Amino acid sequence: MPDDPGIAGAPGTSGVRLVIPAEPMAVRQALLDLFAMAPTDHLPDDLRSTAEIVIAEVLNNIVEHAYAGTKGDIDLSIRPTCDGLWCTVIDHGAPMPGNALPAATLPDSQAEDLPEGGFGWFLIRTLARDVRYDRKGPTNCLTFWLPATESEIADIPGAATCI
Repeated sequence: MPDDPGIAGAPGTSGVRLVIPAEPMAVRQALLDLFAMAPTDHLPDDLRSTAEIVIAEVLNNIVEHAYAGTKGDIDLSIRPTCDGLWCTVIDHGAPMPGNALPAATLPDSQAEDLPEGGFGWFLIRTLARDVRYDRKGPTNCLTFWLPATESEIADIPGAATCI
């Protein structure tokens, strides 16, 4: 079972926190910045690719659907643990439909008629573990874990050691 996903790191761990304007170009720049700073700049290639895909999908969904053209911020926290990365994303946009996570299903379409969207939640729910959503008042909170082996995490500054 992975460590607790709280925003604050456990003793001996460190992570990264970004507050991003809910705008497409700001999200794009934040993703570039995120993977150029510690501790995420030390991720092994497979974990880095997974993190880039999942985090980009989450952030872009918030911009497009939660804020839908209105202004606001996205608060992203990532904490390395001995068994992967815990990610917490908070926003003050619209709630998820039904206050629940979307299903992890692919859109029903023919290959020549692929929709613009519909794949994001399938990717997020396939690549991430322990995906949780909570709405409290005006706040959306999404947490998820990106699993990795202890050897993959060993060289990441601030990652906790499994006991």
